[in-house]
Amino acid sequence: MKKLYALLCMTLFVLQASAQSDSTHSHTLNKTETDDFFTAVFKKKNLINFPIFRAYTYSDKSGTYYVALSESSDKIKAKDTINNSIKAFNFKADKGVATKKWEINDFKLPDAKGATVESSIWFWTKYCEFTDLDGDGLIEPIIVYGTFGNNGYDDGRLKILIYYKGQKTAIRHQNGVLDGERKTQVDLTFYSLPTQVQAHVKELMEKMVKNNHAIFPSKYLDKMAKKTTQIVD
Repeated sequence: MKKLYALLCMTLFVLQASAQSDSTHSHTLNKTETDDFFTAVFKKKNLINFPIFRAYTYSDKSGTYYVALSESSDKIKAKDTINNSIKAFNFKADKGVATKKWEINDFKLPDAKGATVESSIWFWTKYCEFTDLDGDGLIEPIIVYGTFGNNGYDDGRLKILIYYKGQKTAIRHQNGVLDGERKTQVDLTFYSLPTQVQAHVKELMEKMVKNNHAIFPSKYLDKMAKKTTQIVD
């Protein structure tokens, strides 16, 4: 009887999670959709002054949102765009009014003498997601971006931003091929996120390693399991 009761409870939980998941939606905006929404925002807010590289919309039980990822596009060399700065914006759309909910700003880092140590910075849309990870009917946006160092990905850095119920949590990482060069900083709030969200972010980190986009310190997952906030070799 207890086993049957437990099975019924589990089935109810799965059905509830499925129903909540069905109430969420996200997709990438095409150029026309991007222009239709963000041109109005430009005029009203005068916020976005970089070209929009990618734009998204998502809806959950809290409303409908639009996200713009913009990059400075400062120089084009050998058909590649070099960015000095990036900006991202999240707007909530309600009855024809767009309200900014959060903003991201970052730029290439120079060394102590002002020399360039990063050649470009851009959004890694391969890892950006808008999904309800814990089945509560609210989407948890994940935004990822990074840089090229003098040796490409090998000495670049990356940042993973997770927005859970509007609150930002970050994982900041510096790549390096030598011991002592690699450093990962995990916000303490990461370990307060639902286990489904934490597990998904760790899967993304493993994908970055597999794709040669990240070189995390040795045993970083074991250290994260111990809620370590400063991870080094």
